[in-house]
Amino acid sequence: MSLSFLADILTYIFLVYTLMLMLIYTVSALLSYRVIRKHVAETSFVDYRQILTSPLSPKLSIIAPAYNEALNIVDNAMSLLALEYPNFEVVIVNDGSKDDTLQRLIDAYKLEKTALFVQHSVECKEILGVYKARDEAVSHLTVVDKRNGGKSDALNAGINVCAGKLFACIDVDCVLERDALLRMIKPFLEETDQKVIATGGVIRLANDCVISDGRLIDINVPRNLIARAQVLEYMRAFLLSRVAWAKINGLLLISGALGLFDKQTVIEAGGYSHKTVGEDMELVMRMRRMMEERNQSYAVRYIPDPLCWTEGPSRWDILGRQRNRWTRGLMDCLKFHRKVFFNPNYRIMGVLSYPFWFFYEWLAPIAESLGLIMSVIFWLLGLINGSSFWLLLATVYSYAVCLSCLAIWVDQKTYLQYRSKRDLGRLLLIALIEPFFYHPFTVYSSIRGNIDYLRGKKGWGSMTRQGLSKPATPTPSS
Repeated sequence: MSLSFLADILTYIFLVYTLMLMLIYTVSALLSYRVIRKHVAETSFVDYRQILTSPLSPKLSIIAPAYNEALNIVDNAMSLLALEYPNFEVVIVNDGSKDDTLQRLIDAYKLEKTALFVQHSVECKEILGVYKARDEAVSHLTVVDKRNGGKSDALNAGINVCAGKLFACIDVDCVLERDALLRMIKPFLEETDQKVIATGGVIRLANDCVISDGRLIDINVPRNLIARAQVLEYMRAFLLSRVAWAKINGLLLISGALGLFDKQTVIEAGGYSHKTVGEDMELVMRMRRMMEERNQSYAVRYIPDPLCWTEGPSRWDILGRQRNRWTRGLMDCLKFHRKVFFNPNYRIMGVLSYPFWFFYEWLAPIAESLGLIMSVIFWLLGLINGSSFWLLLATVYSYAVCLSCLAIWVDQKTYLQYRSKRDLGRLLLIALIEPFFYHPFTVYSSIRGNIDYLRGKKGWGSMTRQGLSKPATPTPSS
């Protein structure tokens, strides 16, 4: 086989791969837009106060793991306690913090240790104590103190303690819209022919937004370019992708920052896994496998409303560690559930969802890197036409910009989160330059994640949060 023939074959393979990816993203974006427009139109007539005042609303538990969150834990708890829902409890799990997270909660809410019996339905490390308040105003607050075991272990402890039929898993430092629970529980109340086992919601970045007393007061596009690029990335992921996958009941991932789950289904599936840093995706995949293997009709729903605001990394090193961890978590999920791969017994999950995540989420950064390197080598050797090489790069760049602009347009036509012309201009500008600095870094971080995974690296790695409307504060991960 001549080198020229090899170059032609590889060029053809990468071209087909790229065109398929573009086609999938385009179809997904168009379907998502239709779903979102329909959702916005329908919910404009929904009176959520009916759920708020209904005595039939199922009890719901909010589980929020906390590790070394002393600086903000009291305000965060206050924000969760103020959410709108008729029958809910807040379960904060102190995962062996080394600071005074627990003591600040005890002092602020006058908590007392109780003799509550804990049903160990899923595996978790030793629970040292369960604390409740006598004050009726905060009687729906429960604080669990346990030995350190990481986020998945803390969530399992919360599942063992909580009393709700449904539970919401959230990050304690997130800011939720006041009616987030009312909106997320709606699919559980509506379905009759399918059992809803989980519901996800849109995550937005709160960097440079104005937050007071746990409430979002003013929404701004981040000044930091790294955070601003993530705003655009989140728009593409949540508005143009996950909505479409949920529509065909093929969604495999509900963000760990906000998800609502059927407690009994989670328990039957074994709870959160301690063996991966991608515990959020792995749990959804395991729940879906269990339902498919039982031949039970089920659904994983998704609410396109912006319900949860969180802080995104604003430094390259922190972003790199985050994306490295995401890659390692994805590789774990694909490995643990490889039986599903192109297995028609798992229907959409096996035939569409798993292959997409394999070929176009995990493999895409590897294929992109190899394709670019080989294209440059073949071009320098004169094996491919220079004009064709640059035309292909220009086409890929133009498509990426158009996809980002479409995400901005969908947001403007539906939720209009960024209203000022200045913010809109900032988003359009980042859409033009993001492919040159942000995307290459995320690809590099993903490659590093693959290498670290093969080397056996575990754990989250240290993270540093600036804090929402607060000075920078280093917070090591559990």
